[in-house]
Amino acid sequence: MRQIKVERHLALGRPYNPGMGRQLLDPEPYWHTLGAQVRQLEALGFDTIVTPEVTFDPFLALAVAAQEPSQLELATGIALAFPRSPTTVAYSSWDLQRMSQGRFVLGLGSQVKGHIERRFGVEWLPAAPRMKDYIQALRAVWSCWQDHTPLRHEGKYYKLSLMIPTFTPPPQKPEHARIPIHIAAVNEAMLRVAGEVADGVRLHGIVTRKYMDEVAFPNLRVGADRAGRSADELEVTGGAFVVTGKDQAEIEQSFETARKTIAFYGSTRTYRVPFELGGWTDEQTQLHRLSVEGKWDEMAAVVTDEIAEAFCVVGRHEEIAAKMKVRLAGCTRFALDIPAETGEQQGICKEIVEDLHRGA
Repeated sequence: MRQIKVERHLALGRPYNPGMGRQLLDPEPYWHTLGAQVRQLEALGFDTIVTPEVTFDPFLALAVAAQEPSQLELATGIALAFPRSPTTVAYSSWDLQRMSQGRFVLGLGSQVKGHIERRFGVEWLPAAPRMKDYIQALRAVWSCWQDHTPLRHEGKYYKLSLMIPTFTPPPQKPEHARIPIHIAAVNEAMLRVAGEVADGVRLHGIVTRKYMDEVAFPNLRVGADRAGRSADELEVTGGAFVVTGKDQAEIEQSFETARKTIAFYGSTRTYRVPFELGGWTDEQTQLHRLSVEGKWDEMAAVVTDEIAEAFCVVGRHEEIAAKMKVRLAGCTRFALDIPAETGEQQGICKEIVEDLHRGA
């Protein structure tokens, strides 16, 4: 069985949305703490540190983290692809791979149409085929730099044919030349693209076990078959919200936080399929309507215990690792973002990471 990797997000001072995560609410990012965070997470036994693209640039945070000597993987989880050209991302990734001495993992995501068009001012094009072309364009650029071959990529969405010596960075060490690419995938088409051309897939937390068995894994296999490879070659980052605590009171508090997060994401029609599979189409429609009306405080009440439990792994500290392995069976990477501020919390966190690694 493949070794499970355990990852954690770097804390940059602000949660993704109200009620999500237990991070400090500082109005400004605290970049000066990133080195200490890297040291702490390595001491706690984590394998990978991850930066999302929400209110801060994920590449910049990793560039700071890469200055701290470490063996931890550095991953964007995720960086938005379509607001950036493949060549721009190629440069940032190449630099981070060199800074980290081969420890970088490029996580890419598409975002939804509204944000691409209205927040970034970029034309929306079919996401799945565009992502496939994007990844192939990235690898063409890296191959040009590493192997000194002419840049020739003629895709439907990206056409690259110019790379002169002045703008060509030095090659990587041979063992670092291939940068892993993981893509976030929710719908069937993007899952098939992940299986066909990516090194890994990042499943969203807003997925159920039924979704994983009936949608995610079958479509990953379809994509892998297209490429003539085994789906077992893919790394899969699992998909569930971890709800844990030392007693029932802490679990219930964490569960309510997860409920708010599920309501937030469930309001987006992109995540409708897991709700449909569970028979909660009406609830998803209601969540979307409330979000459009700006009634954010009313949304959590729509998410019943049944719905919330389907999207979560729930258990006390001493049992959560075993429950994660069952709920996330088939995944090779687990996210664990529980509090680790006090000495007691750090000890608990380290034990859970060890339990996740044990017997994997």
